[in-house]
Amino acid sequence: MKKEPLITIKNLLVSFGNKKSKTEVLHHISFTVLQNEVLGIVGESGSGKSVTSLALMGLLPKKTSHLSGDILFENKNLAFLKETDYRKLRGNEISMIFQEPMSALNPSIKCGEQVSEMLQLHKKMSSSDAKKETLSLFEKVKLPQPKELYHRYPHQISGGQMQRVMIAMAISCKPKLLIADEPTTALDVTVQKEILQLLKELQKETGMSLIFISHDLALVSEIADRVLVMHKGIVVEEGSVFEIFKLPKQEYTKALLASRPPLDKRFEKLPTIASLADKSFTPKEITLSQRAFQHKQIYLQKPILEIKNLEKEYFQNTGLFTKKRSIKAVNKVSFSVFEGETLGLVGESGCGKSTLGKVILQLEKATAGSVYFKGKDITKLSNTEIKKLRKDIQLIFQDPYSSLNPRLTIGQAIVEVMKVHNIGTSKKHREDKVAKLLQKVGLDENYFNRYPHELSGGQRQRVGIARTIALEPKLVICDESVSALDISVQAQVLNLLNELKDDFGFTYIFISHDLAVVKFMADQLIVMNEGKIEEIGDADEIYANPSKEYTKKLIEAIPKGI
Repeated sequence: MKKEPLITIKNLLVSFGNKKSKTEVLHHISFTVLQNEVLGIVGESGSGKSVTSLALMGLLPKKTSHLSGDILFENKNLAFLKETDYRKLRGNEISMIFQEPMSALNPSIKCGEQVSEMLQLHKKMSSSDAKKETLSLFEKVKLPQPKELYHRYPHQISGGQMQRVMIAMAISCKPKLLIADEPTTALDVTVQKEILQLLKELQKETGMSLIFISHDLALVSEIADRVLVMHKGIVVEEGSVFEIFKLPKQEYTKALLASRPPLDKRFEKLPTIASLADKSFTPKEITLSQRAFQHKQIYLQKPILEIKNLEKEYFQNTGLFTKKRSIKAVNKVSFSVFEGETLGLVGESGCGKSTLGKVILQLEKATAGSVYFKGKDITKLSNTEIKKLRKDIQLIFQDPYSSLNPRLTIGQAIVEVMKVHNIGTSKKHREDKVAKLLQKVGLDENYFNRYPHELSGGQRQRVGIARTIALEPKLVICDESVSALDISVQAQVLNLLNELKDDFGFTYIFISHDLAVVKFMADQLIVMNEGKIEEIGDADEIYANPSKEYTKKLIEAIPKGI
């Protein structure tokens, strides 16, 4: 039986700006979503994926956006719908799961109440019936302890749990169309797999159509029936999952597919869209003998960092008259890091990865154990000594936007850290060095006078890297530093980190939930689980032959694609 279209987009054009100056971001795109179909939309940041979804939801800013074309949903043209009519439709017949649940959920309202409110508004339920239905939805999206979680605020639950609350809210009114915009970006591989299975089950159960937007192509291939590839505001290719992933026609699609780090090989460099377009990329595989030789050079030295029986304990108040509950985020952890090494650190959210990184950086004080950097126990340093240490141990943040001062230009932000650590002899000397550093990370000197909001996510991450290398540190901790980047920018940044490692002799601790990325980067791998080291050893060996069930579960959860 032939499926009928649920929503048809014809010649959709979206621009931003005023009458005098408009920037066109969607250029007359057309596509359909069939009933009970999963349509995947892929492309780089800036390709128009999210703008398309916001246009369908009627959430584009009214004063600065301009829309033309048709959005036909069950014989209604949504492009010309009044806001009052859109409100009846939005959340009821068309729902959306946003990329960042923390900013989509109201921080001042309890999780359960936010879902109940939807049911009372659209389904005219009483507060008690809405509560019952909300608890049922929480069970459906496999939230632990639904009754307890109903009364919690968003900041009191994990990222994966918040995303499940968002899904419960989105499906509460049984919509005909659900739009999922990067719903798993910040989640670890196991939670990501669970969310994907959940969406599949809900789609089959309710018969709703689903638009699944992601920069992770392997992920899209596991859920979608049909795929749309977008680039610079146009649809460059459309077809079934098999056609797009096995028989791509367009060079752009081929380049996107090639940018993902492979799990079965180890390349010196990853291909990028630019290097494939100008045919400058030549695949060069690192052989086992080359890798063995590199490791011999690294592991004959003394360690630059030694962690011995490290513990970090937190205490929680569970009630007014009850004892404090202790949680060991890091529990008797011991390992060594060698100069020139990249140590990968993986595990699910809450396993202690980031806490361990903070303790090494002395942003958190260890409860017990020692951290030896160049033979000195840094847990016993004074505040003045720790300030000096900051130059040698640096952090590349997950979100470079929140780590950059919005009031400082890019040049000023980098110069500032150099001044703090007495690097450079004069203002002119520092500025010249910053200009060279910006070039080193692939940004020209014009970026010196730009502000963070004027840069893309990939460009901001490059600034974060430039600021780090300005101090010429010995050890760099990369905490989820590429997780928010699309696949092509991610490849560029990973290549850059490896180049800088060779040029400056950096040592990395690379923390990530993306196991494919860690495998490309890491020499040694540590798998953490509930604050403890589950497994440690050569990265390639662990991926090929994991000895622990937990590690096997993590590796099995990696999206493999078709």
